[in-house]
Amino acid sequence: MPTLDEKREQLLMLIRSFESCAVAFSAGVDSTVVAKAAQLALGNSAVAVTGTSASLASGELDEAKSLAACIGVRHVVIATDEFANASYTQNAPDRCYHCKTELYTQLDGIIEQLGVKVVLNGANVDDASDYRPGMKAASEHSVRSPLAECGFTKADVRALAEQWELPVWDKPATPCLSSRVAYGEEVTPERLRMIDRAEQLLRDQGLRDVRVRYHRGDLARIEVPADEIAKFIPAATRSKLADQLRQLGFKFVTIDIEGFRSGSLNSLVQLSANASAASPQ
Repeated sequence: MPTLDEKREQLLMLIRSFESCAVAFSAGVDSTVVAKAAQLALGNSAVAVTGTSASLASGELDEAKSLAACIGVRHVVIATDEFANASYTQNAPDRCYHCKTELYTQLDGIIEQLGVKVVLNGANVDDASDYRPGMKAASEHSVRSPLAECGFTKADVRALAEQWELPVWDKPATPCLSSRVAYGEEVTPERLRMIDRAEQLLRDQGLRDVRVRYHRGDLARIEVPADEIAKFIPAATRSKLADQLRQLGFKFVTIDIEGFRSGSLNSLVQLSANASAASPQ
């Protein structure tokens, strides 16, 4: 098995072979490592591009700008318009495909202006084990995944980020706000604002890993690590939290007793697929 140092050198060599690149840069640990590697390998021939819309959580754009400055990579911010696509807002399980298609289409349109030859994303080999319709969009737009191509697992990515002293090396996963909306429920800017404010409220109380999932009927399903659930047992705490979330627009508030699970809504897609496969044709 290659060591982390060997994978790092392979990554830099691969990116150097592109001669120039644009990195789809979300400020998560994966895309930050790719942006850092691109800057080391290509210098000013690398650019980090962040797409913004109502699905971007509060503070993420500011963090992207700060990280790009820390890395020393060129940074460009573009506005994406996935909410104009009904296939996105109707929120079928392939929603992420339509979001990434919008991002990569916009990048295709400015690639010459940016002066680069290829677009890179932050996918790693562990992503193949989850439901990732966005990877189809990447393939259709010839987007490269250097971390996956060089065999980086998520643990490898975090280890390299720590080695490079990137401040996001231990940052929790921060997928777009739309990923909190249960499949089949319409994605709207208003619902995403409710989710964003609810998660910010919980983080202000010291919770780091937290998701507020939106379900039918304006129901909030809160996921926190299992060992943090006890914080919500006192009646006064539950009452205050329920009042706060109702003020944001939620009608019902629940705590998920299974605790925090990244991508928990994807289990419904897998269950549906299994049920379809098992049914007679």
